[in-house]
Amino acid sequence: MGGSGVAVRGPRAWAVRGLERLAEIGARPEDSHDERLRRGTLVFLSVLITVLSTIWVTTYFAYGDPVSAAIPGAYQVITVVGLVVLARTKRFGVFRSTQLAAFLVLPALLQISLGGFVASSGMILWAAVMPLAALALLGVRRSLPWLGALLAVLVLLALPDARLARSPAALSTGFVVTFLVLNIASVTVCAYVMLAYFVEQRDRAHRELQAERERSERLLLNVLPEPIAQRLKTRPGVIAERHEAVSVLFADIVGFTAHSAAMAAEQVVELLDQVFTAFDRLADAAGVEKIKTIGDAYMVVGGLPVPRPDHLAAVARTALAMRAEIARIAAQPGCDWLAVRIGIDTGPVVAGVIGRRKFIYDLWGDTVNTASRMESHGPPGQIQLTHRAAIALGPEFTVRRRGTIEVKGKGPMETYLLDGATG
Repeated sequence: MGGSGVAVRGPRAWAVRGLERLAEIGARPEDSHDERLRRGTLVFLSVLITVLSTIWVTTYFAYGDPVSAAIPGAYQVITVVGLVVLARTKRFGVFRSTQLAAFLVLPALLQISLGGFVASSGMILWAAVMPLAALALLGVRRSLPWLGALLAVLVLLALPDARLARSPAALSTGFVVTFLVLNIASVTVCAYVMLAYFVEQRDRAHRELQAERERSERLLLNVLPEPIAQRLKTRPGVIAERHEAVSVLFADIVGFTAHSAAMAAEQVVELLDQVFTAFDRLADAAGVEKIKTIGDAYMVVGGLPVPRPDHLAAVARTALAMRAEIARIAAQPGCDWLAVRIGIDTGPVVAGVIGRRKFIYDLWGDTVNTASRMESHGPPGQIQLTHRAAIALGPEFTVRRRGTIEVKGKGPMETYLLDGATG
């Protein structure tokens, strides 16, 4: 009944374990949580009423009325047999119908045997548990016939009540009043406990669903920027935007393919995880957006999905922090070969979400291609910029001209190297 994750000791722990075992009677591996909840609710209620029935059985026997004592005794037998059959056959529908019918018929028979509404201390009150159980088990539409059956039985009991009252059971007025109070209290407790169990289990399921939603949300945000994820959830369809001023960064580990060939698979993944986790932290701190990783390459962008005027400065500071982080990792034993090559360009791009199953937020355009070329044609351990990126950076960064180089697919290009930040 709990599920809070806190260890519970003493009587409560015993009760919780007992209820959980009862809920598993007749459960099948393929049953959903909701189905287990509904089944457990009825099993729990049936066991509770079976225990309480002992009071009526022993009392009516003590007052010399074996017929009236036999009726709640019959319910105890029906329930025990039903639970055994349920545990063996897993046919919950049979157990459910039997119990709902017993909730309705046996209180009516007991009321007739005792002499009507008054003499039986309102025994038919026990039948009120039936439509509540049907509602919890079957839902509103399918439980309506059971509610109608209860109302019909009440009418049928009312018709001969005056005649039955002429020859009531030989019970004192004090006994009748005491059992009236006991019936009202017991029915109320049974209904309350049943609904409390159902509500607590429902709340537990709701908490688990909420936790699952939060996990799904985190996974979605690992794939898409938050504004894009929100748009995708509220307005499904094609998401495509043109951004006129963004900065794109590509970073690649120098010689990783050759070195990884001599490393164990676990070492390869562990090293990439260490590097890219650090890069993720730096990107978050700078307010730039990670787009994706491709093998040992890492791509970020500044200025989208939310535009910002300092996108190039933010990307440049991220690049410098990445290079410093790689130097720190390279100081670890066995990592002295580690170096990063970074390329940056600034300009317009098209951004959007592609795919429907394994979707991805990606960028396209000449700025993306050129930033990739700046990385692939850059010197190891350096941050290479295009001419337009170097000019746009401003005096707070130290930039030096590398010269004109031949860039695949672009021809001769004047490039620059970012050495550091002055402030």
